[in-house]
Amino acid sequence: MRKTTFIYLSVFALAGLMLVQSCKKADDEPQEFIADNSSFSGFMGWSLDATRLGADPALGGMAHGGNDSTVTRNIYFKDGQNPVSGKYPVGTIVVKRSTSPGGLDEITAMVKRGGNFDSGSGDWEYFMLMPDGSIAEDNGMPMRGAMLMQGMCKSCHGAAASKDYIFTK
Repeated sequence: MRKTTFIYLSVFALAGLMLVQSCKKADDEPQEFIADNSSFSGFMGWSLDATRLGADPALGGMAHGGNDSTVTRNIYFKDGQNPVSGKYPVGTIVVKRSTSPGGLDEITAMVKRGGNFDSGSGDWEYFMLMPDGSIAEDNGMPMRGAMLMQGMCKSCHGAAASKDYIFTK
């Protein structure tokens, strides 16, 4: 009887260990963060990590205010997020507000979405925002995605792949 009890206890312990290991693997899987309007709320009160003045070289002067020498670009990181071992954690939110005395007020953002959203480009999702931080719409559709602006955001940020697609830090 003791041998049978020992075998049952051993099988039970092994099954429990396997269950713990399978749960641990599930926890190690990348989680996904899906941004909504509230994700960007109050962005101008976040950590201002960089200010850039003048023409933006991105895409030959076609992005973020282009070749306008009067443009100011403020880059905000929610919670002052920094990379961990060279990568930004899932849920990192970066907002860039480009303004000029001539009336430019463009707000763009990128969110580390995770969950293999766009694994070939660091799982970043790109956004156009309204001045209040809500996600802008075009013909009733939210302006967001990996291929926002026909892939211009993704294409340009690909030049910073070695820094997890972020130029600023």
